[in-house]
Amino acid sequence: MTRVKRKGRNQSRPESVTAGPSLAGLLAAAFAVTVGTGSIRLWIVYLLAVALGFVNVFDNPARQSFISEMVPADDLPNAVTLNSVAMNTARVFGAALGGVIAAAIGLALCFACNALSFGAVLISLAVMRTSELFQAKRVARRKRQVRQGLRYVRRTPELLIPLVMIAVIGMLAWEFQVTLPLMASQVFHHGAAAYGVMASVMGVGAVVGGLISAARPRPRARALCLAAIGWGIAILAAAAAPSLALELTALLFVGYGSITFNSLAKTTLQLAARPEMRGRVMALWALAWLGSTPLGGPIVGWAGQAIGARWALVIGGLPTLACGILALPALTRIDRRASRPGGPAEADHPPAVSSVSPAG
Repeated sequence: MTRVKRKGRNQSRPESVTAGPSLAGLLAAAFAVTVGTGSIRLWIVYLLAVALGFVNVFDNPARQSFISEMVPADDLPNAVTLNSVAMNTARVFGAALGGVIAAAIGLALCFACNALSFGAVLISLAVMRTSELFQAKRVARRKRQVRQGLRYVRRTPELLIPLVMIAVIGMLAWEFQVTLPLMASQVFHHGAAAYGVMASVMGVGAVVGGLISAARPRPRARALCLAAIGWGIAILAAAAAPSLALELTALLFVGYGSITFNSLAKTTLQLAARPEMRGRVMALWALAWLGSTPLGGPIVGWAGQAIGARWALVIGGLPTLACGILALPALTRIDRRASRPGGPAEADHPPAVSSVSPAG
């Protein structure tokens, strides 16, 4: 075990890391109060939902870039994957738990419990030992920083190619909240229960895939292409499944592929970006991954209604497969350059450690 000493012992935790959970908790509390007092209206729901969207725009990049400050670079791929596992586990089991709580004690108290849960996040941040963070160099606020970040990504192929893949795949493939209900009702002629089982099986596959990915060493860039190819094949298999049993089997691999691609995408971007640019790069990741999904939803939904539910999955599976195949040669070349002594990976990422001494 070693104790790592870093320059700048007076690091302060980014305010945005604590601001996001604080504001999200207040919005959940606003839901609890308006529901509990009976004053909730549809326009209030829209207003609070838009406000939460604004919070997430700033909170997501801050959280993603903060992961790299909590662990050394060698452990970053595992940390990113475990973060993805935690989020997917929360999506699967959190919704079910919320339904149970709402049925047991009421919707208002359910929102109140949600608001209180953010206290655990804030307490965890408060007790962190900030002197042990691997904090990146802070960039002073200047004009045209957004444009500077876009230029940096445009001239860095190891960032630009994954971001284009993420935008295309996020827009067309990550629409399972649209495609799975259509498959359950139109193809297999079942109701909400079948959809719940399909979503749960996909969630189990995501958790298993995440745990396996977390045990892997530092990935190469081309691993993202291989993950996209495998995920695209799994989605196409789900589109062609003739029975619900085979559909559930395919969805297990769809879930596995989703978490593998997502975690590899974030890891690739965080490892390829310079530490001082990591926040802006992860903001572009949030725009490409989360911002593209609302754009693809109407397209996939229209296809499902007009030409069939299976085609809604095909519209996601084919571009995912194509992105992986087309990007593979370029990312393979990038891997070869990075593996050479003094390659880009070493030149662009000077070590953040100033000295290492045995733990006493």
